[in-house]
Amino acid sequence: MSNTRVLTELADVLLEMEAELRRLDMWSSQPPSPEALASQQPFCIDTLEFHEWLQFILISRMKVIIEADAPLPQASGILPMAEERYKQELEQVDALLDVIRRFDDLIMEYHG
Repeated sequence: MSNTRVLTELADVLLEMEAELRRLDMWSSQPPSPEALASQQPFCIDTLEFHEWLQFILISRMKVIIEADAPLPQASGILPMAEERYKQELEQVDALLDVIRRFDDLIMEYHG
């Protein structure tokens, strides 16, 4: 698959991720504080809920990267964190996990 095609699919996956977060009522109109967003911990685990990290860090940054035609991350391992976070509610978030799985796969494919 060409890199252009992967970028197009990544953009689609980000839109699907947003739609799924909205469907799950996990989308916020109010951003977290700048301090919360500045966390140095992986996934901002000390300051944000996982869905907030998806919305305000991952989706926001990936949209900028795609629009600027900037280099994509070298790897993505978001799915294991998502599965751990949502292990008590896997059925409810199944579609979200599928979108995250596709995101991880597309990042690997881009660099593969």
